[in-house]
Order: sequence, then C-alpha cells, then structure tokens
Amino acid sequence: MTGSRSPSFAALIETLRGHHQAMLAGGGAALVARHRARGKIPVRDRIDLLLDPGSPFLELSPLAAHGLYGGDVMSAGIVTGIGLVQDTPCMVIANDATVKGGSFFAETVKKHLRAQEIAGEHRLPCLYLVDCGGAFLPEQDRVFPDRDHFGGSFYNQCRLSAAGIPQISAVFGGCTAGGAYIPALSDEVVMVRGTGRIHLGGPPIVKAAINEIVEGEVLGGADMHTTVSGVSDHVAADETEAIGRLREIVRGFGDLRRIAPPPFAPAPPAADPAELTDIVPTDLKKPYDVRQVIARMVDASAFQEFKPAYGASLVCGFARIHGHPVGILANNGVLFSESSVKGAHFIELCDQRHIPLLFLQNITGFMVGTEAERAGIAKHSAKLVYAVSNARVPKYTVIVGGSYGAGNYGMCGRGFRPRFLFAWPNARIATMSPEVAATVVTELRRQSLKGAADEEAIAALDRKTRAQFEEQSDPYFATARLWDDGIIEPAQTRDVLGLCLALAAGEPRDPAPRPVYRM
Repeated sequence: MTGSRSPSFAALIETLRGHHQAMLAGGGAALVARHRARGKIPVRDRIDLLLDPGSPFLELSPLAAHGLYGGDVMSAGIVTGIGLVQDTPCMVIANDATVKGGSFFAETVKKHLRAQEIAGEHRLPCLYLVDCGGAFLPEQDRVFPDRDHFGGSFYNQCRLSAAGIPQISAVFGGCTAGGAYIPALSDEVVMVRGTGRIHLGGPPIVKAAINEIVEGEVLGGADMHTTVSGVSDHVAADETEAIGRLREIVRGFGDLRRIAPPPFAPAPPAADPAELTDIVPTDLKKPYDVRQVIARMVDASAFQEFKPAYGASLVCGFARIHGHPVGILANNGVLFSESSVKGAHFIELCDQRHIPLLFLQNITGFMVGTEAERAGIAKHSAKLVYAVSNARVPKYTVIVGGSYGAGNYGMCGRGFRPRFLFAWPNARIATMSPEVAATVVTELRRQSLKGAADEEAIAALDRKTRAQFEEQSDPYFATARLWDDGIIEPAQTRDVLGLCLALAAGEPRDPAPRPVYRM
C-alpha cells in the first residue's frame, strides 16, 4: 500500500481545498480593501493575532451557507472555532464585516448558537470579536422571532456567564440593534476608538423614532461608552491594542480552564493515515474493512476488538487517540439484530468505564425484510438507539461514507448530540440513497394508480427523485446547513479528534452507578 491518493478521492480533496480557499476571500477583494482602508483587520487575521503563536485553531463549519444566497454569504458571515489564548482553550466567535456588514442570516445564527453550545459543554471561555450589523432585515422572519433565532444567542450568553464561563467582547465596528447585546451582555468589554460603536438604534433609527440628529461616535463611540455610559470597560487606540487587551484579560483567568494532559503517552499510528484515501472507496457500494481505517487513526494502530466473532457488521473496540482512551463503533455493513445488541452492550461498557465514544458512520441502515422483522430488528435496533441516547460519556461522530435512515440514529447522528460531528468529502447523508428513494417513490405511485400507470410519467418521477436525493445528500448541501461541524480530509481525522478529546479530558466524572446489561 502506498501513500498516494486514488484519483477520485484526490479530486474530492482538491474540490474541498478549493472551496476552503474561496471562503477565505470573505466578502470579496473590494470589500476587504475598503475594510483595511478604514484601519480594520480582516477577521481571520484578528484571530491569528489573538491566538498563541504556532498553536492550532479548529475552525468550525467554515463552509456554512456554502452555495446559498447566490454564494454571497461566505462562512455565513461569521468565523467560529477553538484555539489557545494564554494557553487557555477558548471559543472564538468573530463577525466578518466584509460579508453583508457582519449581519446575521439564519445560518449565522445557527453557527453562533452551535459555538455557544460547544463552549457550554466544554466550559470554554467565549471571546467575541464583534463587528456586527445585527439581523439581516430581509431575512428577519428566519432570524428574529423563534426560539433558536437571534435571541437564543443572548439567552445562551447569559446562561454561560451565570455558569461561570467567561463572556468577553472586543468591539471593532458598529454594533447595532441585536448586535449591541453581544458586548452589552459580556462580562468585560474592550472597544476600539474611532471604529467601535454600540447603539441599540443607530443614527437613522434615532432620527426616525424621535427626530434627533446625532453622529454615530457621539451616540455610541468607544470614549462615550468607556467614560460616560460604562457599557465598555476598556478603550483601545486600534485593533491590535484591543486584541492585546483581550489576551491580558484571558491571562487573568488563571487556571480557570486548562487542557488536561492525556493519561497515556501518545504514539503515531503504525499504519500511515495518508493511506486512508486508498482504502476507502468513493463509491459507497464498494465494501472495505473498517478495521483498516481504524488502524490509520489510533495510537500505534492498536485496537482491542470487542466480540469480534459476533455481530460482525458492527466493529467495536478500545483504542487510544493522541493518548486519550476511546471506544470505537464502526460500520462494516448493514446493522442486524446481533450487531445492534452488541453495540448497545459495548456502549454500556464504555459508559461504565468513563471512556468516550467514537462513531465512524458508513451505514445504509438497519436490516429489513420478513426474517429481520421476525428476529426483532425493531426492538433490537431500539436498544442501540436507547444506549446511544443515554450514554453519559462524550460522543464523537465522523461520517466516513453513507449515513442513511435509522442507521444515522443508531450511529449517533446529529440528533443524538455528539460533542462534534465531522464528515469526509465522500460522505452522503439522507433518509435513503437516491436509488432506493426512486424505487420507493415510483412503486408507491404505481400502487396508487392501480395498474393504470403512465410509464413515461413514472420515469420522469424516477429522474426527479434521483436528482433531488443526489443534491440533498451531497456533503456540501449538508455542511452549508450546519448538519455537521465541518468537512475534513481523511488524513486530518486523527488530529482533529485528538483536539476534541483533549477538550473533554479532565472533566468531572459522573459518580452515579453505571450498570451493564447484556442485551
């Protein structure tokens, strides 16, 4: 086996890198130039200045809103991710003012809320780099009124602060209406003189509401808010100074939240992770041995398999990733009753032993048919779903192939609250494959017509259904809507998981008894 990639996977990775490169342009060259001309630093450069030199940054959902809104809302206008500041892991939530003035679209809100959710689970201080025009008014019905809309981010911010998780803001631009509440609800605020502004209603709104004419700086500038209103706690002469002040504030946290070292010495895999693209076919119909995938992710390629001779279509076992113990459940085919109860048993073992769970999804679903139903696939698959739902240890999911039907549920899909969920560029996620969906829909149509079927119309329905499921199961369709936390290259998976596992290391363990039922 060589480290070279197969042409098909190489093309997928090249496409992924191209999309990531395009996303870095933000709102485009002209708007970035105007941003710089105002003395402002592009959003990812701000983050680079904020983070410890040479430290990693795990950016989340970089392709949010990909292909939506005519391709004009790169990264949903906000950059979120986890990095080290003063050796403290922090959640960074940073508006990109070159994208529609940093306004919030539906995907922006979803991305912001997701970042806060991750911060709450891992007790990560939130650092808001604010340059936000509030809700994008033409999309207000998808942004403003509902439970998980813009107001949810303020609710989260209050709850995180009350839980002792610091909420710190640096204001780089105009923060109007809802955008004003991000700094106003923060524990500590830094504002940049001349460009940073906070006002619930900007000059146009003030004029319309009370017929008062006022300049923006007088209404909500850094000096006014730092010396008069008290909304801001620090004023900075420029953005670099503001970022430096943020770093000083984080240094004052002390040992509030440090990453615990792994309990075991990390070791690289004995098998080369670059070989993953040779092992895993992009054609989801072609089988492969998922043990070969695991061997290229885990420390020393060492994998202690659980019940290897039973329920073989689900591979379960213990391993380590960057020194962190992990229990792995990986698909090697459709889930039968035996593999379902095996998976439930294994999850309970990991839960008892306080071992995090990693799900590697490549699943068409649970077995169907008369024999499977008589063998109790409904109740046995439910046992796996129940075990996944009630596991108290951290869960992580990577979609390495297909993620279809109830198999998505049994293998800890998004609805089952994994700490992180990533996908490979060959991933597909839908209720069923395009081929199966087309067969189901056309057969239902034939049955409804009771023998009077128009075969030309049936063929057209077949084509329409296939096209719909092809489009909607595409990984970029999924990541644009934040059904995952990002598409990653296979060879990156081990390091990404290592960072995620490290964030949960050292968490207090639930002392309650954890029984193991042999399903």
